[in-house]
Amino acid sequence: MQYKKTSSAAAVPTLPKAPTGIEGLDEITEGGLPKGRPTLICGSAGCGKTLMGIEFLVRGALEFGEPGVLMAFEETAEELTANVTSLGFDLPALQEQKLLRVDHVHVDRSEIEETGEYDLEGLFIRLGYAIDSIGAKRVVLDTIESLFGGFPNEAVLRSEIRRLFRWLKDKGVTTIITAERGDGTLTRQGLEEYVSDCVILLDNRVIDQITTRRLRVVKYRGSTHGTNEYPYLISEDGISVLPVTSLKLEHEVSDEIVSSGVPALDEMFGRRGFYQGSSILLTGTAGTAKTTLAAAFANQIASQNKRCLYFAFEESPQQLVRNMRSVGVDLTPWIEQGLLHIEASRPTLNGLERHLVVIHKLVKELKPDAVVIDPISNLINVGNINEVRSMLTRLIDFLKVNNITALFTALISGRTNQLDATEEGVSSLVDTWISVRDLEGVGERNRGLSILKSRGMSHSNQVREFVVTDHGIQLLDVVIGPTGIVTGASRLTQQLQEQAQELAYRQELERKDRELERRRRVLEATIANLRTEFESVEEELRQINSEELTRHQTFTEGRTAAVSEMSGRRAPDHNTKSNNQ
Repeated sequence: MQYKKTSSAAAVPTLPKAPTGIEGLDEITEGGLPKGRPTLICGSAGCGKTLMGIEFLVRGALEFGEPGVLMAFEETAEELTANVTSLGFDLPALQEQKLLRVDHVHVDRSEIEETGEYDLEGLFIRLGYAIDSIGAKRVVLDTIESLFGGFPNEAVLRSEIRRLFRWLKDKGVTTIITAERGDGTLTRQGLEEYVSDCVILLDNRVIDQITTRRLRVVKYRGSTHGTNEYPYLISEDGISVLPVTSLKLEHEVSDEIVSSGVPALDEMFGRRGFYQGSSILLTGTAGTAKTTLAAAFANQIASQNKRCLYFAFEESPQQLVRNMRSVGVDLTPWIEQGLLHIEASRPTLNGLERHLVVIHKLVKELKPDAVVIDPISNLINVGNINEVRSMLTRLIDFLKVNNITALFTALISGRTNQLDATEEGVSSLVDTWISVRDLEGVGERNRGLSILKSRGMSHSNQVREFVVTDHGIQLLDVVIGPTGIVTGASRLTQQLQEQAQELAYRQELERKDRELERRRRVLEATIANLRTEFESVEEELRQINSEELTRHQTFTEGRTAAVSEMSGRRAPDHNTKSNNQ
């Protein structure tokens, strides 16, 4: 027994398992089939029971080093070899390497006389020799009905079936036993499913003329497992089971930002683009440039020397390249360099599961950094809404787990103007939702873009009008009118009115500037006149003062002179008087 660590100190033993190597099946069974125990694979004709058993042996021999034995009761070794050659399985080469042994046992019921003592001793001897000859670890018995279908004694059948299953367990080989579907039971005998440790039911159904295969693990003793129905495909690479991946939502995330390819659109996001590994939904009515926006994104990815995988469901690669060239997006260089791969087909070419398998296969081969699907709404033609939603859920999870940025376009109804939901029901699953729609005005049709949600970052709440030009998509500035945002001719009229108002405002400012300048000059002239008048008065006053000063000086000087003269005359009279005395 294997041991699994838990949060406690004790270790809990787990059931040993043998990985099948079949894509998706090991994930559903959480590791593979019960090791050393029998597994029953049952289903109707054409559901791939034999192929699943052979692939279990081939993968075990090539990938896990476990030789296997295929014992067939209906087809010969040559027929089986020819049947699986187209899937790339070379059974003769494996037999030469002692990794596989194919044994055909012919059971002719008409030659068998049931005596009540019928047993499988001969089969045990033959199978035991085949196992021991190559040291087989895996066994496939195809099919069990060929052994027991002709014997009506139910007691003998039950006894021998239990004996067969016990012998296989005692032998310690991991066994797959195929069985045909019964009427109201999983098998025709109605017993094998009870004595098997693991039971896998394969179903091949046709709905609306579309074939769909489903797989379900009915029981698994000693182990948990996926209990839902899972679609699976038989392709050129074998069987592919498509479970819903990452159910626990534990995938890693990135803080790296990826540009949308339209700079003005990037400005509407708080981080200037999308998160790497996120999923983006672009919805809109017909003719709203969804494909152009998707191609701009693909062009941006390739221009950064990264790989982009583009699935086109409406246009051929040549048509897509030609149409995008007319709007300034040239995809040809990236296709030639292998940075852009365009996979184009009508959705009705394959079922939903086939499309999903193709996407899985191309993603593993090309390892792209981004995937574009244009549009997902066309998938409604090959499945109902629930099936499409399930398929897209698996796809979104698969791309998130691989940190691949995904952009989906979807057509919404113009009549109902669905802005809160899409027909595929994936709007709640994506990280970013961008809506493009018609903005109808008076006698014209324009385009508008808005961001409805963007997880993990702030974003603009504006509705931006955009136009498709020869140089790509151009977002126009928002123009607000009396009744809200205006577009088209109304936008032009509003802009002309605003320009006229701006011109009138500038002219009014210029007029006021001229009036101010005139008043300034008048004031300066008045000031100059006043200054001149002041200077004239000042000069006159100075002249008067000068004249008064001159007169005063003259008067003073004259008075002084007169006093001096009078003093001179008085002096001789005094002298004369003295002499006379």
